Amino acid sequence: MRDGFAFVDELVPGIRWDAKYATWDNFTGKPVDGYAVNRIVGTRELCAALERAQEKAAALGFGLLLWDGYRPQRAVDCFMRWSEQAEDGRKKARHYPNIDRPQMFEQGYVAAKSGHSRGSTVDLTIYDLATGELVPMGGDHDLMDPISHHGASGVAPEEAKNREHLCSIMEGCGFSRYDYEWWHYTLKDEPYPDTYFDFPIE
Repeated sequence: MRDGFAFVDELVPGIRWDAKYATWDNFTGKPVDGYAVNRIVGTRELCAALERAQEKAAALGFGLLLWDGYRPQRAVDCFMRWSEQAEDGRKKARHYPNIDRPQMFEQGYVAAKSGHSRGSTVDLTIYDLATGELVPMGGDHDLMDPISHHGASGVAPEEAKNREHLCSIMEGCGFSRYDYEWWHYTLKDEPYPDTYFDFPIE
């Protein structure tokens, strides 16, 4: 592990995770380069802020579930190569129903240089502490569509309220939201704002 980084679950006890890009359950349809294990990595500053967010969420009856944190640059490069391949239709309906692969970059859902590679950005959702079930958010992780935008029309009142809960938790703990993705937050005072790392998660 690179100095300044850690596995989030080691510094934030009790946090849940499902590292989507280490699995077959992501928009590319297979594990992504750089994700050798299903763990979430982040800067130590990210971990400290997530610990505060977890406490704030618990006070509202929620827990945090992480989908991604630090993302090696090689993973982003893998996304770019994938976007240039012929469409096979396997993940389109779930993840990008109304756009073509190259438009993911054009419309801001995927970037050639991702904030995730700086180590202090996280994709996450909340779940009900009483039941362990994910709360409805009006769309899944990496649904690249206007319905995923903050303030999107067509989101049910309960789903909109849950998005607001997550946003309040994260912004109250030093994060900034990304307007196009309700699940994506970046630490405002990130320690490596200009560095894009490429060490693998292993």
